[in-house]
Amino acid sequence: MLRARILTAVIVLCLFLAALFYLSAVFWMVLLLALTAAGVWEWSRLARFSLNYSIFYLLFTIFLAGELLFVLGDAVLANPYTTALEPVYLASVAFWILYVPLFLKTKHRVRNRVGLALMGWLVLLPTGLALYQLRAIDPLLLLGFMCTIWISDTAAYFSGRAWGKHKLAPSISPGKTWEGVAGALAAVLVYALIWSTSSRNDALAGMLVPLLLLLTAMGIIGDLFESLMKRQADVKDSGNILPGHGGILDRIDALTSTLPLAILSLLILQSEL
Repeated sequence: MLRARILTAVIVLCLFLAALFYLSAVFWMVLLLALTAAGVWEWSRLARFSLNYSIFYLLFTIFLAGELLFVLGDAVLANPYTTALEPVYLASVAFWILYVPLFLKTKHRVRNRVGLALMGWLVLLPTGLALYQLRAIDPLLLLGFMCTIWISDTAAYFSGRAWGKHKLAPSISPGKTWEGVAGALAAVLVYALIWSTSSRNDALAGMLVPLLLLLTAMGIIGDLFESLMKRQADVKDSGNILPGHGGILDRIDALTSTLPLAILSLLILQSEL
């Protein structure tokens, strides 16, 4: 299993980096639509939609995501920092900051299909749009934000294994500890300081430390959210498309709660310059 996880991680990382730096904007958009489709199908499983409803939801979401990406694609040609879809990012951030913590605390089960469908859109659509716009601004910037999550996850895993004693959310994800959270924050703090001191953008450098620490906390919330959804659906993984890793949602859970916040922060920063 460990060998499969490592091999899959290496292959996915190499393919992602190649796509990030070498795909044209059109093919990057197609890739994001494919990832959104895979995520929607897995979300339908977590939401326990019927087959017919899942197919309808998938097709409608692909259409909706495609329209939003085309609008964003035209807008970023004129200005990569366009605020054309800022309301979508705002809705995402409000969802993660206001609703999800309450959901994690109460653990209430959402049974309404429309509500679950809306939740799926708030999880997946802003993430795809953020991936597109951040790449349009600077692929290295997108990679930098994603590295924040990868560093956080790695540090949390090793510090939790070494010193973890106090459970973070035992009824949702028994393996997570407060010591792991501390390790993640410490590692990201070092990463943020290195990035900020080496950045040539003074405005960005000034906000990197608080922003990356906030993204670390939001990434943990995103991870817990998907864990609770899987627990309520009584499944171990969201899917099996990635050997040793599960599904697409299992790999992007922390990104769904962080990338929309990252791009929104940049848009606000740019508007104040």
